[in-house]
Amino acid sequence: MSSIKRKKVELNAAGQSVGRLSSKIATILIGKDRPDFEPHIDKGGKVTVLNAKEAVFTGKKIEKKLYRRHSMYPGGLKETPAKKVKKEDPNEVIRHAVSRMLPKNKMRTARLLRLSFK
Repeated sequence: MSSIKRKKVELNAAGQSVGRLSSKIATILIGKDRPDFEPHIDKGGKVTVLNAKEAVFTGKKIEKKLYRRHSMYPGGLKETPAKKVKKEDPNEVIRHAVSRMLPKNKMRTARLLRLSFK
């Protein structure tokens, strides 16, 4: 069996909306942009995102959007506004969006490892 040739793609996030950019990234990581796509074989490419801090939210999402997590203890719901997450680590906003767009299976973590930022 031959080894998989992974495509290396650099995307500039400046001025692009987070959701549309993330869907492009997810498509490349899954490998759906390749003519020889097979869902059971991970042939996706490597993606490097440039200028992640310049990605934009449309509308009033930057003020209204909340990132939620739960500690599984009573009253353990934590909410962080998108504005704060973007200020502290703009890469995390894109990584979170891409993670939610990938299929929820065993290949998800391996695909996310091929996402990097400059």
